Amino acid sequence: MSSAQPTGDQEFGFIGIGQMGQAMVANWLALGYRVRVYNRTREKILPLLQQGAIEAASPAEAVVPGGLVMTCVSDDHALLSIFEEDEIFRRLGQEGVHVSMSTISPRTARVLADKHSQLGGTYLASPVMGRPDTVAAKRQTFYISGPAAARQRVKPLLQAISRQVLELGDGPEAAHVAKLASNFLIATVVESLSEAFAFVEKNGLPPQTFFDTITEFLFDCFIYKGYGRHLLSGQFRDPLFRLQLGLKDINLSLQSATESRTPMPFLSVLRDRYLAALAQGYGDWDWTAIALEVRRQAGLPPSQ
Repeated sequence: MSSAQPTGDQEFGFIGIGQMGQAMVANWLALGYRVRVYNRTREKILPLLQQGAIEAASPAEAVVPGGLVMTCVSDDHALLSIFEEDEIFRRLGQEGVHVSMSTISPRTARVLADKHSQLGGTYLASPVMGRPDTVAAKRQTFYISGPAAARQRVKPLLQAISRQVLELGDGPEAAHVAKLASNFLIATVVESLSEAFAFVEKNGLPPQTFFDTITEFLFDCFIYKGYGRHLLSGQFRDPLFRLQLGLKDINLSLQSATESRTPMPFLSVLRDRYLAALAQGYGDWDWTAIALEVRRQAGLPPSQ
């Protein structure tokens, strides 16, 4: 639930201004928070500067000494490269908290948590469950895990711009595990709906009719309804979540499943589906564009 006035840390830093970062920072600015922003490509922060954000010339400058800094970047490598700079840890000090919102591997989370404990600051995992449109509407969910004191300090900020904040304990990797598992489940929904739509269409039943029926009783839930409508629309070119990032998340899940000796056969199916769609040139399309590869293999035209 949104707060009328800023509470807790009223100024903090944010590193990584992509679609998700833009939406989150804009919402905090509208509530009266002061946000220091940094992004490798400066052009992406310009709209936020016009809304009152404070520009940081480097990742370290985004850190309020002893305060909070949030990161939301594309992958493990990008996140680790930010924290090669010792000045960030010095500015965080013993009291600071690094709120990690990226979808990364559990292993990277543990590495960074250890580095923070040695050099400065506390690591708090807080990946975002939502797409840019739901984030802009303050309808996303945050998973959070890490030391209890850090969770309680950061939670009001997250609650101010979201639907809910779900706490998953003290482990620095727990929230990232939940995010990867959640994305896996969503990807299986997209794949299974795509296959089912192709199947009913080839057997003479309009996919829209089938979708309207199953969402009345069998799969009457947000994920099936939202993704089903999107798949039926055929609008895949403008990404809310790029297909190549979906493949990145699947590969992270495969890596973590291998390390934990967890057989997940569906992950391999999804990996091959996303690779095939990437080979067809859909890497910068929305990750639901795997439906086009399903249709191609079924001998159906690209559009429905």
